Amino acid sequence: MEEILKYFPNLTEKQKLQFSQLKPLYTEWNEKINVISRKDIDELYVRHVLHSLAIAKTVEFKDGADILDVGTGGGFPGIPLAILFPKVNFHLVDSIQKKILVVNEVAHSLGLENVKAEAVRAEKIKSKYDFVVSRAVTQMPKFVGWVRNKIKKENNHQLPNGILYLKGGDLTDELKNFGKVRIFNLSDYFSYEFFETKKLVWLAL
Repeated sequence: MEEILKYFPNLTEKQKLQFSQLKPLYTEWNEKINVISRKDIDELYVRHVLHSLAIAKTVEFKDGADILDVGTGGGFPGIPLAILFPKVNFHLVDSIQKKILVVNEVAHSLGLENVKAEAVRAEKIKSKYDFVVSRAVTQMPKFVGWVRNKIKKENNHQLPNGILYLKGGDLTDELKNFGKVRIFNLSDYFSYEFFETKKLVWLAL
């Protein structure tokens, strides 16, 4: 928890409680359904929670915004962002039903009323969103194909609507055919070694 409070010191007591519950909840569920690698569960707050919250360092979602989390797995980045932005609507999707079961149980245990979790492929979704968020589920060209028609046209944030994609390494090749791209180095926000090669890509469609 100290990792979260270090970079997000203005949390409410409710948010602090919700963040503190993540470790025991995911530890319990991971023993039943493996959604986080065994070696990562001890580093949950840095490698999953703080990594997810890096999105909040680049854009502050406005109340009433609609966010789609594609390939959410066990609920990242959607669950930490839903705690941080309780008045923002989050739609978390993954094609694997048992992962969505974990997401729903965690969201219910935390009392997150702003989370809808669904076992569905992104291509099947008809709604539109301010932003689509994800953590490195595939190469960017393929991902764009999945979500191309899911972005609202009207912009309400300081960063125009689009994709917010957490990924590491050299992204030159997979981004070379996209014009409206910005890359944020997560090491600029967080001092942990884990973030040295991690990036957040903003891409407008």
